Amino acid sequence: MHHEIQKMREIALVYLDRSGGLQKFVHDCKKYNDSKQSYAVYRFIISINPSDIAELDATLGNCILHNPIQAAQIFQSVCFIAIKTLSLIEQLQTEAQISILLKPTHLPALPSYVLSLSAFPFNYTSQRFYMSEGIAIAMGTVTKYTQGARFLCTEETCPFSEGSFRYIRVHLPGATESATVRNDFVCSLCSSPLQEDMKFRVLGDKQIVEMIDAKALNALKGYSNDKSHFRIQTFTVFLRDELANKMKIGNHYKIIGIPACVQNGLQATACIEVNSIQLCNPNGPSFVSDNFKYLLSLTSSSCWRFTAILANIFASQVVPPGTYNTLKLAILLSLVQTCEKENADYLDLLIVTSDTLVIDRLLNYSICLLPRGIRHPPSSEIFPSVSKDKHGTGSASIHACSAVLAKGGICYIGDLSSYKKDKLELLQSVLESRTTTVFIPGKKYGEEADQQVTISVQTNFWSFVDVDSSSKKHIQKDNFLIGQMDVSLIPPNLLDVFGLLIYREFPSCQPSSLVHHILKKAINPEAMLYKVSQQFRMQDYEEFILFAKNLHVELSSEAENLIQGYYLASRRVRRDSIHGSTLSASALKILISLSKAHTKLSLRKKVLEEDALIAILLLESSLTLKHGKSALCIAPNPVFPFDLSDENSLQQRDRYLMQCHHQLLKFIGAYGPGIHTNANEE
Repeated sequence: MHHEIQKMREIALVYLDRSGGLQKFVHDCKKYNDSKQSYAVYRFIISINPSDIAELDATLGNCILHNPIQAAQIFQSVCFIAIKTLSLIEQLQTEAQISILLKPTHLPALPSYVLSLSAFPFNYTSQRFYMSEGIAIAMGTVTKYTQGARFLCTEETCPFSEGSFRYIRVHLPGATESATVRNDFVCSLCSSPLQEDMKFRVLGDKQIVEMIDAKALNALKGYSNDKSHFRIQTFTVFLRDELANKMKIGNHYKIIGIPACVQNGLQATACIEVNSIQLCNPNGPSFVSDNFKYLLSLTSSSCWRFTAILANIFASQVVPPGTYNTLKLAILLSLVQTCEKENADYLDLLIVTSDTLVIDRLLNYSICLLPRGIRHPPSSEIFPSVSKDKHGTGSASIHACSAVLAKGGICYIGDLSSYKKDKLELLQSVLESRTTTVFIPGKKYGEEADQQVTISVQTNFWSFVDVDSSSKKHIQKDNFLIGQMDVSLIPPNLLDVFGLLIYREFPSCQPSSLVHHILKKAINPEAMLYKVSQQFRMQDYEEFILFAKNLHVELSSEAENLIQGYYLASRRVRRDSIHGSTLSASALKILISLSKAHTKLSLRKKVLEEDALIAILLLESSLTLKHGKSALCIAPNPVFPFDLSDENSLQQRDRYLMQCHHQLLKFIGAYGPGIHTNANEE
């Protein structure tokens, strides 16, 4: 046994030399030596590539993967000999003072190295490396823990009573504070009690994070075709020292660590001591289905036809083709305008409707097309909240809630009129800044000072307003402008920050078709009522949206000029003598976001004037609902003025949109830059 350990030490030294780890170790030792201060524990991090080690020596590779604590002791001996041989740290006295943290770069891609709490058995007693992944749903504040401590004998005549570094306690994975620092240790020489030398206690940072399997998000969707059943449970991970604050709440991570079982009174908690963290960026598929490719080739003669047909046939499992086309187009535009980047182009939807049941089903269906589509349950909070950590530390723990869990996706919050004033004000603040702030009172959570934690909210919000119920709650106004709707129940500032306000248009086909659809689906929910449902399946739309949302698009100068011209002209037209322009400053961002979304939905990378026109018509329709008609004077349903039943109707729509484009240019020419210049407005 001793011969095997000696051989593994030699291999460990060879690996450190070849991998550059020895050079890094010498550099770390220099920092300790230059400080001229004695420490109870000298901590070193060694990066390990299991594949390279296994090629050098299979025994050592196996030891690192399956007995990392023993492997750390082997590297501890090697490092101690190196320090003494090369005189790297003058203050170091004993091998016990060296603490080694092994960080594997990866683990073998085998099922036995993957740890999942949704699968049995969960072997938390093996104390070896496992890989796991999940979403951070709760994060505690950073607290201190004992990294290492020095103990001295209480017997004055004992040689270990002063100046000795014989009794050193170091934190091990899964160990609690009481396991590292206790008062029942005795001297091995004279059997007298040991007492900690507080001057040499080494403290480190500790953060507790709750994670959950990404599959759990399927349970937060309002509708799903997945009929499988699985067990979901959160698991606790400990981030220590350099890993503290390396995770962000709501992000998806892959971690490597050692599982352990932490006892807190009568409660035992399965946890993982994390050694390395890697952010998981879900990559969309690099393809779209053949049916979508064929449809794109058939409609290549026009920049408007492909997206028109997409909207026309979308969600045929929920509503008949040809119904709710404007709403379905807006949904598709919002779906492809989702990402996890900072300062992304967001596209929020607010629908005004009396058909709440149908709209709710349509929105539920749509959020399932994204991995991060969340239907907010009314009983919980939309935005992050804070509570006491359940592991007995007394510190604060921030919980993700719906908006953060929907990061890079959609948060569907249901009927907006059901929320109280304070919730609506908070929603407005988040939509304006795309951040939310959590206040942590220091006195309540054992901290010296209060804290404010700012969390980014990177999601699109969907909601609807039931016009029938809202009209009963307040007295309607009489002084409406042409085209304006009564949405006075919703604060005007909140209406402005929502990207699009959409009125659920009456089905353009016969109303009976919608009734027949609902009745047939109620009798047989799995039935495919239309041929397009078989040609363009839900999975095809999922792949299409994941592909389209990852396209990088750029504005052409022509599209930019059209957007800016319309924006400036509208600011001059839509104004009153008291409040000035009724067009909010966010309208320009919304126009750009809509234009880019239409380009992505068309599977192009350059925003054209045709894309900008659709964006302008959608926004102008939204502004008409809020403030009434302007001098542009568009039709009530400008993007889909009539049924799309055949080739002729598509050609007719193209001609209509060309007329709209011509009308828009005349509007910009009459009210845009350079015409009726107003110094104060500019």
